[in-house]
Amino acid sequence: MSTSAESAAAAPGHLPGDLAMWFFMLAELSVFALLILAFAVTQAIKPQMFSDSRLLLDTSTGLAMTLGLLTAGLFAALALEQVRHSRPRRGAALLLGALLAASVYVVLKLSEYSHLLTTGLGLEHNTFFTLYWILTGFHFLHVLLGMVILGWLAVRCRRGGFGADKRSGFESGVLYWHMVDLVWVVLFPLVYVLD
Repeated sequence: MSTSAESAAAAPGHLPGDLAMWFFMLAELSVFALLILAFAVTQAIKPQMFSDSRLLLDTSTGLAMTLGLLTAGLFAALALEQVRHSRPRRGAALLLGALLAASVYVVLKLSEYSHLLTTGLGLEHNTFFTLYWILTGFHFLHVLLGMVILGWLAVRCRRGGFGADKRSGFESGVLYWHMVDLVWVVLFPLVYVLD
């Protein structure tokens, strides 16, 4: 016999999370879209500078950061499934896995930032690096906020604060993390790979 929460999750009209979170994410994605557009247009205007500057970035580090974020997203999605089936403690454990995977991104990004600064490739080096620092720095702040949200969700799960019939806040937090993933999936090829 299915519960009303399970039927709500299966209902075709069910929007996961809170409507306010959807509006917030739409606003954030709009800002990212403008920054990405500025990067793409400037690259079209100065292709040689962007090509030469891109060679100074380590694509393998960018790929490792991508894998860290996507793995964190997978763990967050699995945690949500546990919460939907009223297993919040398992969800909390999976969120800790998500935080560990996200930490890979943070450590690698801080290492990359440190390397770039010590080699003189700061915000004012050229237009590519100005946009690189703005785009990736803005995204990095979102990752940190996402990790705080995942940590808070894990604590609430551990205390039994979420379940099949009470999961809207949990869904909103996981949605936010997936937004962070989505933005990086666009940023990684744009900044590190595409000429």
